[in-house]
Amino acid sequence: MRSEMRTVAGSICVILMMVAALASAADAPRFSRREVVVDVPDVTLIDQYGREVNFRQEMLGDRPVFVEFIFATCTTICPVLSAGFASIQRKLGDDREKVLLVSITIDPEHDGPEELLKYLNRYGAKSGWDFFTGTRQDIDKVMRSFDAFVPDKMSHRPLTLIHGPGLDSWIEIDGFAGSKDLMKELELAFGDDDEEGERHEND
Repeated sequence: MRSEMRTVAGSICVILMMVAALASAADAPRFSRREVVVDVPDVTLIDQYGREVNFRQEMLGDRPVFVEFIFATCTTICPVLSAGFASIQRKLGDDREKVLLVSITIDPEHDGPEELLKYLNRYGAKSGWDFFTGTRQDIDKVMRSFDAFVPDKMSHRPLTLIHGPGLDSWIEIDGFAGSKDLMKELELAFGDDDEEGERHEND
């Protein structure tokens, strides 16, 4: 009898530990947010149409910029990040070109303009969302400037970087922010809100 009671008690302890672990995971933040300073490199990249782009000028223009690091054949992190960009464009509607969304490949050896364009079409990207590639050297410079460098593309992190016109710092989102969170960041980048306020839940 005592042996059976000890077994039952042990099972209950295991169950309670599992419940506690699940509750902790549910309460964990989906992403972290911090201000960072980025020294945007003056390099020439290539967009999805094969056009040369001065990366520094694009990043420091007169409209808010969202940057993500992905690659066209990714099946894990990248689709989630790009779905967020697609959601931003849908929410902005006819105002979508007031914001620049930039995807940067971390696999330039395989992602040429043709692959970039196919990727954007897969997500229904409209004008205002560009996908950049370039030489390995220039892509590495860009990744390092955003503290996003990884030696292996399979170990990249879900990062989104956001910059408002005229601001000295960028906002780094590490993790998976929901579309409402991203739209809130967009309001801040536009200067529409002086307070960070409460984060919204996912749609």
